[in-house]
Amino acid sequence: MKLTIERSALLKALAHVQSVVERRNTIPILANVLLDAQKPRLSLAATDMDIAILENVPADVAKGGTITVPAHTLYEIVRKLPEGSQVVLETIGDKGQVSLRAGRSSFALASLPADDFPRMTGGELPHQFELASAELKGLIDRTRFAISTEETRYYLNGIYLHAGQAGGIRVLRAVATDGHRLARVEMALPAGAEEIPGVILPRKTVIELHKLIAETDAPVQVSLSSSKVRFAVGDVTLTSKLIDGTFPDYERVIPTGNDKVMEVDRAEFTAAVDRVATISTDKSRAVKLSLGRNLLTLTASSPDAGAAEEEIAVRYSGAAIEIGFNARYLLDIAEQIEGEGARFRMADAAAPTLVEDIADQSALYVLMPMRV
Repeated sequence: MKLTIERSALLKALAHVQSVVERRNTIPILANVLLDAQKPRLSLAATDMDIAILENVPADVAKGGTITVPAHTLYEIVRKLPEGSQVVLETIGDKGQVSLRAGRSSFALASLPADDFPRMTGGELPHQFELASAELKGLIDRTRFAISTEETRYYLNGIYLHAGQAGGIRVLRAVATDGHRLARVEMALPAGAEEIPGVILPRKTVIELHKLIAETDAPVQVSLSSSKVRFAVGDVTLTSKLIDGTFPDYERVIPTGNDKVMEVDRAEFTAAVDRVATISTDKSRAVKLSLGRNLLTLTASSPDAGAAEEEIAVRYSGAAIEIGFNARYLLDIAEQIEGEGARFRMADAAAPTLVEDIADQSALYVLMPMRV
């Protein structure tokens, strides 16, 4: 194999594929990236056996071939080469090595047989539909903060994607929860997604997918079955296993009868919570919200650091109420609200609170209170 490729094109592709490769691998081949050179392109592939990524980039291929080299090492070398470099990759006889040359720099990298590289096939993926990258990014951005990191409840370690109903309209819905807060975002159901099964996208898949769509406006082709999903965007294809578990009936925790409604300027509220929470040094970072007529008082205290209090004007005409929240969770939700105003629907100090973007009804958030 021998090829020449522009450094920036190779670096961009390597940045995508190497992030799938785990830093610690008990199986040596999984630490490698598969390079398949066939005129007029170079294909790069990597997998951790749960996720596989494949990307094609233009290259000047003098001699075709397939090899594997250490993914992170190759990425670091290319990253440190001067901008504008032309990178020459070539196998070295039968030594099991790959030569990399660029300008006055040259490297010899160990190689493992391409035949040992595992192929993760998508299998039969009967459900196929297309999403605008901005739409998919919106679904991910506004839900991923609520993904659970508690491995014992593995079925919460991802985003639940499924078809649903909202006001008599079919919607595509993304839901994430960690038991303390819940995020639910929906959009019009795309053609082809009418019969999709409810699937749970793993956290790592969500992270890698977000990286891919953050830098493109190209539409995303989604293909899925009950066990696997494939996202194709531009020259990149990401295939992933799905979490094999049952997502809980989240509708049961979304309150419907909360009658105490507060509307507040999102930016002002976020800044006030952030300031008051500075004094709260314990793990819970508890902040108490005391609501009276058109006035919200935020307080926090710590045995070591002291106490803090701040008042802000709000729109509220209900009965007085005091309710406590984890400040980090409050801020996480407030950051998802894109409009100027946030609406809080409360029942009492122990019941879940519903948070909405006044200007956007496609997203809602549920937050469990805490004792303060």
